[in-house]
Amino acid sequence: MRPKIYLFGDSITEESFCSGGWGSSLAHHFSRTLDVVLRGYSGYNTSVLNGSGGGTPLKPLRLVPNEEWWGGGGVPELCATSFLFCLQNQWPTTLILLMTPPPIDEEGRLKHPYVENATGLPERTNEAAGAYAKACIEVSGERGIPVIDLWTKMQKFPDWQKVYLSDGLHLTPTGNRVVFEELVVKLRENSLSLEKLPVDLPLISEIDTKDPLKAFEK
Repeated sequence: MRPKIYLFGDSITEESFCSGGWGSSLAHHFSRTLDVVLRGYSGYNTSVLNGSGGGTPLKPLRLVPNEEWWGGGGVPELCATSFLFCLQNQWPTTLILLMTPPPIDEEGRLKHPYVENATGLPERTNEAAGAYAKACIEVSGERGIPVIDLWTKMQKFPDWQKVYLSDGLHLTPTGNRVVFEELVVKLRENSLSLEKLPVDLPLISEIDTKDPLKAFEK
């Protein structure tokens, strides 16, 4: 049976299978070696995800950044810890890889609010996203879980607000590319790479046209 990677998270995960998305790029990258399964739930936060599980064993790849939007959310460290405890308790042998929230462009959120916003304040802040990113990294370190720090990496580049984010939160094609490339590197570090994974069924170059069944007997 082919191994599977489950992408578990919020709208950034849900949109990852759009054209040029990091999820679809990952599926294409591993097309002959494993299956990439989408479990993205727009608007969900860790409290909701803790109770859902997505209905299937998971190899989660995102810690959702919707805590602040849900009326202030909770303590970042507690949200991250409870989320990981739930996953590790239910699937103790599954490799878990976390990604922090990306940074938030507050000006972009004011221009693209979910609902009419008369307060003049963004419903999310980059400071809060940074707090959850920090908690994600710290808790991952305590539990020995690999993590990708999107919040820090993206802000190292000039004009990241427009280059990587389409509406102050969700990713542009360039932002999706960054996530995909970071994932490939981190997965390779954890023994998930094209070089180490067996190919699903023989390659066409390995099949003898005069005796095609022979290649399937190996």
